[in-house]
Amino acid sequence: MLSSSVMIRRFCSFTVTASSSSAPSTITSNSKKKRLVFLGSPQVSASVLDALFNASAAQDSVFEITAIVTQPPTRRDRGRKVMPSPVAQHALDRGFPSDLIFTPVKAGEEAFLSNFKALEPELCVTAAYGNILPTKFLNIPSKGTVNIHPSLLPLYRGAAPVQRALQDGVKETGVSLAYTVRKLDAGPVIALERVTVDDQIKAPDLLDLLFALGSKLLIRELPSIFDGSASGRAKEQDDSKATLAPKITPEESWLSFDEDAQVLHNKVRAFAGWPGTRARLMVIDPSSGESSSIELKIITTRIYTGIRSQDIEANDVLFTKGSLVIPCGGDTALEVLEVQLPGKRAVNAASFWNGLRGQILKK
Repeated sequence: MLSSSVMIRRFCSFTVTASSSSAPSTITSNSKKKRLVFLGSPQVSASVLDALFNASAAQDSVFEITAIVTQPPTRRDRGRKVMPSPVAQHALDRGFPSDLIFTPVKAGEEAFLSNFKALEPELCVTAAYGNILPTKFLNIPSKGTVNIHPSLLPLYRGAAPVQRALQDGVKETGVSLAYTVRKLDAGPVIALERVTVDDQIKAPDLLDLLFALGSKLLIRELPSIFDGSASGRAKEQDDSKATLAPKITPEESWLSFDEDAQVLHNKVRAFAGWPGTRARLMVIDPSSGESSSIELKIITTRIYTGIRSQDIEANDVLFTKGSLVIPCGGDTALEVLEVQLPGKRAVNAASFWNGLRGQILKK
């Protein structure tokens, strides 16, 4: 069986031409520099890796990126081509050696752990890696493993902290830099940054913002992490205040207009990107009385503050000032600004309404 490093090298040799002009400092190892291993997978992780590449290339840098660990290549996009993770692709684009990009299915694989230990890493940094790190892994780096987590720990521990925070309608969130322990997102917190949450921001944009802030926190704290002083001042989390952010499932994407409009608006923002939010509406032909059900992906919303929602017929969907207005529970109404029919591109509410050609829309 091929090792993880061989698999990524063989795969990339057919699909990627790495640029040597932007090669990171790790290609020519500097024994005086601290050895850092980065673990991450999605695009937000690639932004953290980019910040580390730039910092490691600085003249006064104390560290070098020794290796990268990421999820294995997967089939993506319409052509279903096998493609490396965004982190692996970004590393290759920066000229990072492909044989130092590891893609274990699980971080506890013996072959991977053997190769990883041989690197003698001093510190590991994780950012949305997507794999559980076993004790055997955590015991290897001499300075430990630190994680960029997009919440104010101990709040929203788990796989979907940004999405669950938006779903709850929080007014403040943030990003934490914490040591990794076996218990989920429960390690001592080195530093955190707070942000005010705009009531229209969606999960992908908030994720980008928080990981950008997290990158700055990480670069600022790396010297103290390497010299050991960070571990002495890191604050233990209060487990009694911990909340969980479980993984989102596709079944959660459906909207029920019996709920309050604020609940639905928060859900649309939280589930933007993936899995999105969907609703079923009825389309009625006024001349024949025939009706049919349509499924809509609800892209953008806001709370309706126009006429009182109780003045709208219970099941009627109105069109006013370029928006669909849908009555919801608790005498509230949701304003829908952008929708998408299955297999179609997203359109604004006016374009969708014009496409109905006089048909009546009901919830």
